[in-house]
Amino acid sequence: MRLFLLCFTLVCVKDTEAQNKFHHLELSACSEKDKEYMVGSDGEEMFYADFEKKDIVNALPPFADPGEFTGGFAFAESKTANCQANLQVLSVEFKDKPLPQDAPQSSIYARTGVQLGSENLLICHASRFFPPPVRVRWTKNNLDVTDKSSLSQYYPNDDETFNQFSHLPFTPQEGDVYTCTVQHEALQTPDTRTWEVNVDLPSVGPAVFCGVGVAVGLLGVATGTFFLVKGNQCN
Repeated sequence: MRLFLLCFTLVCVKDTEAQNKFHHLELSACSEKDKEYMVGSDGEEMFYADFEKKDIVNALPPFADPGEFTGGFAFAESKTANCQANLQVLSVEFKDKPLPQDAPQSSIYARTGVQLGSENLLICHASRFFPPPVRVRWTKNNLDVTDKSSLSQYYPNDDETFNQFSHLPFTPQEGDVYTCTVQHEALQTPDTRTWEVNVDLPSVGPAVFCGVGVAVGLLGVATGTFFLVKGNQCN
């Protein structure tokens, strides 16, 4: 059994003059192989630890004025080290107890409207799973392109499940077929979703009918004019 431990601190700060509440979240999570640390505010992720690059990543755009998290990575390491120490103790206590599991619900979609030849982003969304994380594999026309993709941190839901996103940059070409395959220990078989480049071309029907109508109308006018002239000549 793989045990997962989640520790978080939620602080609510109230502005008595403006009657506003601000929720600040600090989350550290770990399993035998994975660990995560993030800081958020009012439902927005502000900072997270990248344990491969050994640095704190600022998750907000520059215009949001997110500030700095001085000494943040060292603090994240200490929090996750404490998490893993507690995990070892709990692993002994819970070794004979089944761990609850929720299989992810997967979907795949493009970030913006698709235009042939214009760069875009495919998003594979795994939602409401436990425990984290998931693994995501991408293919394009049956060729593995996972190395071109990225995988986000996992984000907690109110029901103690998690969400996670994988992103794949792509330039749509007619007929291309993409798949994202989500793997999770609660799934008996990996869950694969398919997305095809299928851009609807403007219909030529209305233009054809309009052209035919105009042609028929002009023919009718010409015919009427011809008989009118002939009639006048006869008179």
